[in-house]
Amino acid sequence: MDKPIFPQPIDSVVYPDPYPRETFTDAKAAVDALKVLYERNTAFLRDAFQTLTGGGETTSRFRAFYPEISIAISSYTHVDSRLAFGHMPQPGYYSTTVTRPDLFENYLVEQLRQIIRNHGVPVTISESERPIPLHFAFLEGTHVDGSIADRIQRPLRDIFDVPDLNATDDLIANGTYEPVPGEPMPLAPFTAQRIDYSLHRLSHYTATSPKHFQNFVLFTNYQFYIDEFCAHARALMAAGGEGYAAFVEPGNVVTRPGEASPHEGTPQRLPQMPAYHLVKPGHGGITMVNIGVGPSNAKTITDHIAVLRPHAWLMLGHCAGLRNTQALGDYVLAHAYVREDHVLDDDLPVWVPIPALAEVQVALEEAVAEVTGLSGYELKRVMRTGTVATIDNRNWELREQRGPVQRLSQSRAIALDMESATIAANGFRFRVPYGTLLCVSDKPLHGELKLPGMATEFYKRQVSQHLRIGIRAVEKLAEMPSERLHSRKLRSFSETAFQ
Repeated sequence: MDKPIFPQPIDSVVYPDPYPRETFTDAKAAVDALKVLYERNTAFLRDAFQTLTGGGETTSRFRAFYPEISIAISSYTHVDSRLAFGHMPQPGYYSTTVTRPDLFENYLVEQLRQIIRNHGVPVTISESERPIPLHFAFLEGTHVDGSIADRIQRPLRDIFDVPDLNATDDLIANGTYEPVPGEPMPLAPFTAQRIDYSLHRLSHYTATSPKHFQNFVLFTNYQFYIDEFCAHARALMAAGGEGYAAFVEPGNVVTRPGEASPHEGTPQRLPQMPAYHLVKPGHGGITMVNIGVGPSNAKTITDHIAVLRPHAWLMLGHCAGLRNTQALGDYVLAHAYVREDHVLDDDLPVWVPIPALAEVQVALEEAVAEVTGLSGYELKRVMRTGTVATIDNRNWELREQRGPVQRLSQSRAIALDMESATIAANGFRFRVPYGTLLCVSDKPLHGELKLPGMATEFYKRQVSQHLRIGIRAVEKLAEMPSERLHSRKLRSFSETAFQ
């Protein structure tokens, strides 16, 4: 029997030329340096891969590193105590790895500008010690055919670094990360590889590029809302945009002001959680995502959108009204949550309270008043503020009633759904301002369900108004300075300087 032929062992590691450490007191210049370093190192990996796809043999390993931002703080500098981010809690050495500085340019400039201003120290740009996985080095939208990789005569893991789940976690965001003595303290809530992982997942789940996501996100659990959002966005484009630069649909189908919505490129099958984007310069517009039904979807999509560091996300959807005094079509503004969704129990214990955020609550209530034309005591006719319970069992009504109904009553819940508490809890966990405005679509405890025909009419009438309220609330939030919107309620004892 012929002996198997094994490839020659790896005898060297090939790196790009060393990159000199640079210090900056100008945030924009620092981010420009990050962009140059990132592009150089990812191009090095892409070029090496391209060379090897010709079928060549190699005994070398190719490795390049993520860029890194580091900052040294030498004193307990007193900063404006009203700020929720942009300062270090104590003296020390802080750092974070960085990916896609082109995508995060506005965010990075704002964070570094705040730190430089508050502490009066320069920032250092250099190469980190964290390798870039080959999978994350390809340009967005690149398709690598499996047969091309097969031409390389040894396993990819022998030649390139690949994603490492041991380095892809939420320990920093969860507040459970403990640096080894001598290691830098974290500067940002997410590492570069954790961000890269989510960027790839976002494209998969939503069929749109991460670059299209906006800083204000609306989540819904019904396609009716998406249909209404698309009609609204297309009307805006046909009317010249009215401040919006484009409307982007799944498949990265782009409609610009003055254009009719094209259909070429739209996927024949929608992805699991399709996303739609009303784009403004600087990501200042609105993204809407149909997350479907259930807390698992709600956690999944917010886990990934969180790395984009949006300014706020809101839940607009339907719920079960739990009080006999509620009517179908009434609104519920959540000011507290009962968490029986369980998907976040390991990351955010159920004993952690999820507070209402004043800025978001006020924007939502004012938006309801403006769109409905009601105010003051009259507004209570159509909207109730109270506790929303989120459950992981869609058919909870079929269980023995004393358990769930008693808990709902004791918690003072006025509405029940399957997503809102999950979205709010992940907003709290990831320091993303959150809010919930639901619409009562049935009252199962009182035997009040929609009859055929009633449902269609209800959705036509109420979804349109509900969506207008959500959009108006987002517009109000967008008018606020980011320093005010990002609440100190979401910050723990020892926080990262980046929001």
